[in-house]
Formats: sequence, structure tokens, C-alpha cells
Amino acid sequence: MTEKSNSKRYDLEDRTLAFTKRVISFINGIARTISNVEIAKQLIRSAGSVGANYIEANESLGKKDLLFHIRISRKEAKETRYWLQLIESPDAIREEQTKLIQEATELMKIFGAILEKSK
Repeated sequence: MTEKSNSKRYDLEDRTLAFTKRVISFINGIARTISNVEIAKQLIRSAGSVGANYIEANESLGKKDLLFHIRISRKEAKETRYWLQLIESPDAIREEQTKLIQEATELMKIFGAILEKSK
């Protein structure tokens, strides 16, 4: 693998880590209603799983293993987007919520493109 493609791989690791940290920060700004607390638990799990599975893909034992973890990353990004759309947020952080939904969508597309190129 070339240094440039290695760099891109780790840039995506950094990007997914930053995304998860932003989600956690966002959650800290929402009201602690019964529904938000339950949604927040799911949201943290799925957002964290996006990057965790991407790291696993980078350490894969072969192409089949790599693609398996990329598919999970894409699925978790889609689930994260769902929870972000569902959670209730105050107007003060609604813009961040929209940006996080957009980032989850972009991550889904990136992982989808990786899968397409791997065929």
C-alpha cells in the first residue's frame, strides 16, 4: 500500500473518532427526558461503532474480513443517522444536530464507495 493511501486510511480513522466525540458532546447538550436518555444510549453505541469497525477493517485478516467490517461501519453510520434524526434537541444545538446527520450520511457514502471499489 502506498504512503498516500495509508494516509487516507488513517485520516478516516481520525474523522470517525472526531465524529464520535462530536456526537458525545451533542448528547451532553440535550434534555434528559426518558426518550432522549434511551436514544442517547443507542446513539453513542452506534456512533462509536462506526470508527471501531473501521479500525478493525484496517487490521483485517483478508479482503473478506475487511469488507465485512466496512459493511458494519456503513450500517452503523446509517443507524447513527436514524438516532440523530429521532432525538429531541433544543434550538441552540439544532444546527449541530443537522451537521452530525450530514456527517453520518457522508460516512455512509464513503463506506459505500469503498465497498463498490472493492468489487
